[in-house]
Amino acid sequence: MAYTLEGSTGLWEVVVGLEVHAQIVSNAKLFSGAATAFGAEPNAQVSFIDAGFPGMLPVINSECVRQAVRAGLGLNARINPVSRFDRKNYFYADLPQGYQISQYEHPIVGAGQIEIELADGSTRQIGVTRLHLEQDAGKSLHDQHPTKTFIDLNRAGVALMEIVSEPDIRSPEEAGAYVRKLRSILRYLGACDGNMEEGSLRADVNVSVRKHGEPYRTRCEVKNVNSIRFVMQAVEAEALRQIEVWEAGGTVQQETRLYDSHRGETRSMRSKEDAHDYRYFPDPDLLPLVLDEAWIESLRAELPELPDAKKARLIAEHGLSPYDASVLVAEQSTAMFYETVAKGRDPKLAANWVTGDFFAALNRTGRTVEDSPVSARDLGGLLDLIADKTINGRIAKDVFEAMVETGRDPASIVEEKGLRQVVDTSAIEAAVQKVLDANAANVAQYKAGATKLMGFFVGQTMKAMGGKGNPALINETLQRLLS
Repeated sequence: MAYTLEGSTGLWEVVVGLEVHAQIVSNAKLFSGAATAFGAEPNAQVSFIDAGFPGMLPVINSECVRQAVRAGLGLNARINPVSRFDRKNYFYADLPQGYQISQYEHPIVGAGQIEIELADGSTRQIGVTRLHLEQDAGKSLHDQHPTKTFIDLNRAGVALMEIVSEPDIRSPEEAGAYVRKLRSILRYLGACDGNMEEGSLRADVNVSVRKHGEPYRTRCEVKNVNSIRFVMQAVEAEALRQIEVWEAGGTVQQETRLYDSHRGETRSMRSKEDAHDYRYFPDPDLLPLVLDEAWIESLRAELPELPDAKKARLIAEHGLSPYDASVLVAEQSTAMFYETVAKGRDPKLAANWVTGDFFAALNRTGRTVEDSPVSARDLGGLLDLIADKTINGRIAKDVFEAMVETGRDPASIVEEKGLRQVVDTSAIEAAVQKVLDANAANVAQYKAGATKLMGFFVGQTMKAMGGKGNPALINETLQRLLS
């Protein structure tokens, strides 16, 4: 069912388009050799070009071009063999040149597409309008002095890909899924680290509302949203605000707004500029960017297996459910971990352990796959101990918890704690007989037709054997003795 919001005049459809700014993974800025490392002292990574000194000429960073083309290929987009840099003119304290070098009419990447997956298992195609290269602005610091604003130009000139979607998104969930999928693709490619907390991926959220069947109404842009959760919240908050305006007989004004996550509302920042307000014109210091088709194809041939292709392969080759496959491929590190665990083993059992106990342990300890206390090799070793009946599934969970706490391999834990599974049939029969003798009334009920008591007998036997009995042999022995 389509997502709608209800107002006093009925249902409203939400229309969303996203402009995602992704910082390119590069050691140098887009047009200068200044460093880009996060967390440096203010103004420690600024060249004369970044500071807007007169006479300083920009020189394109070829690595940034390469990463932008790879990103475009990963988005199934058209790569434009000829693109052009323009000057986007506006005046702000953290933009020392008085203009931003960007791309407008001739971007490096044209139309593409992203497939998103929703919670109900359905998928949707979201169009990508363009991907263009541009330099970032600096940062204004308003909290360093009671009456003055300080300027940090470390980010000035950092290479960004601005990825603009079509207005195809129709709900907060779809907006979140789009950013999540785009982030995943860029991280697989190594084109952007996707760290939203550090500002290397952020979104401008364009929202409008309309009645079903109407043309688009006026949109507002919610600027610089820095988490997927806030993107989703901003969509709903701004849509509700616009519905109130329209239903009160007012008119939504095109403007740029900010999202206040503490109050759960958007507030006006400035009137929204149109393209002509920026007085775009070709940058006279930069020649058009001409790409060789053979070079583009060589980059295409070197692309890694991306999330959609990996998901399809895991479903086809490993028999995983679409949901489990989606969870496992969301991050490249998780997919690699899973495939190491599953290699030569039962792939569905491996998926159950990775998405179940392993993920739960990471959440509980605040760790990631990269710094997990349990390696893929050791988790695979645990599954081997289950497969060769050294331990049963119940004991395996205890061993896994010990692995999380100590970082040790499973075999040494099993040996040290004496957790090997009992497969001696005479020992199992003795334990079963003892349980049956102690529960004569239950035995009588079982023989009278209360067959559900079998679970009780199994549990009592496992308890008596300290959880180390082989469940299949216990079941087999119980059925023989009770018959």
